[in-house]
Amino acid sequence: MKKNEVPQDKSNLESVNFKELCYAVDENGEYTTAHSTGWDPKTIALNKAIEEIHERTENAKQRVLNNTTSPIEYYMELHKMDLPILSSYVGFWKWRVKRHFKPKVFNKLPQKTLQKYADVFDISIDKLKNIADGN
Repeated sequence: MKKNEVPQDKSNLESVNFKELCYAVDENGEYTTAHSTGWDPKTIALNKAIEEIHERTENAKQRVLNNTTSPIEYYMELHKMDLPILSSYVGFWKWRVKRHFKPKVFNKLPQKTLQKYADVFDISIDKLKNIADGN
């Protein structure tokens, strides 16, 4: 696209005085950079993704409160992680992390294991165990 055609639509970026750097073609037909405040299709897609993340987080929270999963799954969703990322951060196999999602298993985890999760999520063990307290 030409430099003068770079979209300047309203977006979430505008509220924080942030502009996205894009590549465009200048008057001489050469590539250059241009700033954009947003582009409607991209904003719609981003808002949809954020909405989906919030929904998954709320669903995970309800499953924790219903005692069908452990708080580890909730915090994983809250921190926008997936199973492979979380397992790499805590240093456990994916199957082991998934096993820790079971409330019965979670309730028997040693302090050392709980501390690994708490460190990854940057919270205390107490907060890890009690999501109803302010989350």
